[in-house]
Amino acid sequence: MKTRRITRRTVLRGAGAALALPWLEAMGSAHAGGDPTGVAPQRFAALFFPNGVRQEVWTPTETGVGYSLPRQLEPLASVKEEVSVVSGLWNEASGNTGDGHYVKDAAWLTGTTITKTTGVNLNSGGRSADQIAAELLGKYTPLPSMELGTEPVSSGVDGTVGYTRVYGAHIAWRTPTQPLAKEINPRLAFDRMTLIASGKAEGRSNRPLLDRVSEEAHSLRNKLGGNDRHRLEQYLESVRSLEKRLEMIESTSQNAWQSKVDFSSRAAPAGDPKDHVERTRLMLDMIALALEADITRVCTFMFGNSVSSINFSFLDGVEGAHHELSHHQGKEEKLAQYELIAKWHVAQYVYLLEKLRSIPEGEGNVLDNSAILFGSALRDGNSHSPHDLPLLVGGNAGGRLKQGQHIASTRDNPMANLLLTLLQAVGSPVKHFADSSGPIEQMLA
Repeated sequence: MKTRRITRRTVLRGAGAALALPWLEAMGSAHAGGDPTGVAPQRFAALFFPNGVRQEVWTPTETGVGYSLPRQLEPLASVKEEVSVVSGLWNEASGNTGDGHYVKDAAWLTGTTITKTTGVNLNSGGRSADQIAAELLGKYTPLPSMELGTEPVSSGVDGTVGYTRVYGAHIAWRTPTQPLAKEINPRLAFDRMTLIASGKAEGRSNRPLLDRVSEEAHSLRNKLGGNDRHRLEQYLESVRSLEKRLEMIESTSQNAWQSKVDFSSRAAPAGDPKDHVERTRLMLDMIALALEADITRVCTFMFGNSVSSINFSFLDGVEGAHHELSHHQGKEEKLAQYELIAKWHVAQYVYLLEKLRSIPEGEGNVLDNSAILFGSALRDGNSHSPHDLPLLVGGNAGGRLKQGQHIASTRDNPMANLLLTLLQAVGSPVKHFADSSGPIEQMLA
């Protein structure tokens, strides 16, 4: 039988309620955003954790399919067939600088060298891969991309290395001089999505964040010198960029997009939790919700900032902060705790993948139509080694990625090759990114 086409605006009505439908094949090219391809949405997300891993128990000893999971990757067992381990890569442009964290972390998704500065001339050296993806995928959704985290932007300068701490709080760069402000309050992230889904003027949803920053800025301005005022304005500009992007919604016909999720049926986060575990899980829930509702198709998430002071004593067997324990000096007592922290981060990644896998879409699920990168810009926190970065990729990108394998690249191949592969997998026409030499063919279906 010939399938009858229905519009994306179709809703189920009854008993005074209206429930938005998820994307269906019958909607064809009429699904969210008027995407002319007529296929399920492609999505890209990048999840960053700081300080590296215990390197000797991260990389599988076997390559290809059928590899055994090392201790730190044991949480992957339930999603192993939908995840690939990629080893041997690095960011040469940031790895040869000598800096421990900031240059490597800020350039994780750019593959470039950031400008050494105390804050006056912030420059990442390039746009981040998520923003290349957003340029393509963002035209179908209210938000081109969404940036989330768990820690606020750090101020001041790290006197040990002479870099502004602002670099350590950003992995998403709209332009080389414009990092994208991230939301760290899960309730505000939820409220923003609720307002978008309701069709109201979404610019209001970001004002609590902007008002909070503006109030702090107003009280500080008269106390700061000229250079510090300039640094403050640079940060505020990154926040203002959010408002400008959100205001784009007001100039777009609301008939062109409708949420796939009935937000009135979803429970809002209770508030702004101080507990790191709860905040992390809520933020991962917000990513899953944003992708399910098709509010955005591009997300980045930072589990923590560079040189993070988050204490992981909530884990059995761990006493202390992540950054402190990453400087293990080869001592088994610290290495064991360092390993548990990395394993916890992997488990949170699995939580998100399982959640996306549980959301039906077409003949598959949201994970099937996504490419979810996870990793760190360091391999070993003690030596600050940038070689052989710990990297995982989950999801099939609509059948464009082959998963369930360990892809062992030749040592010091560009991480940009992986980013190029993922960009091409979600439909970007880019042929080159940063210092890439070509896509990773073993990953492409």
